[in-house]
Amino acid sequence: MSRAAALRFAAVLLLLLGLHFAVRPSLGDPRVAPDFVLVAVLFLAIRTRPAVGAAVGFLVGLALDALAPTAFGAAALAGTVVGYLAGWVKALVFADNALMTALFVLAAAWLRDVIQTVSANQLAGGALRWQLLVFSPLAALTTAVAALVMLLVFRRWLGFRGGVAA
Repeated sequence: MSRAAALRFAAVLLLLLGLHFAVRPSLGDPRVAPDFVLVAVLFLAIRTRPAVGAAVGFLVGLALDALAPTAFGAAALAGTVVGYLAGWVKALVFADNALMTALFVLAAAWLRDVIQTVSANQLAGGALRWQLLVFSPLAALTTAVAALVMLLVFRRWLGFRGGVAA
């Protein structure tokens, strides 16, 4: 990746970080709002080795845990696992197809939410089922849509060559 391409990629990651803190709070219920930080972590993990994805996922999770310390460590654990897996399966899933990438983001977002919710051990019974079977999939869907929009709008900056068709 050339220096200019790396700077453009970094600019998109910073934009996603800004969107997470500036736009996400105004998108309604935070349980179903898109997670722009997760999209940034996944885009980075897809383009690097699994260890880099795990490290970035851990650091981002640790920062998010510091913002909401009620279940400290849950976001760090979830970010580490999802960052590592994103780097590991990049060759299998990220095949320059925007819809496949969006599906990958949906699965990763849901997995991250499941790991974080279960490891936080703050919900039980019906509340846990609602979170895992309703709110987590909805949040994963909105995150996947946000990733798809970012891919299509910034395809050249992200080095994405594919389209939407299968």
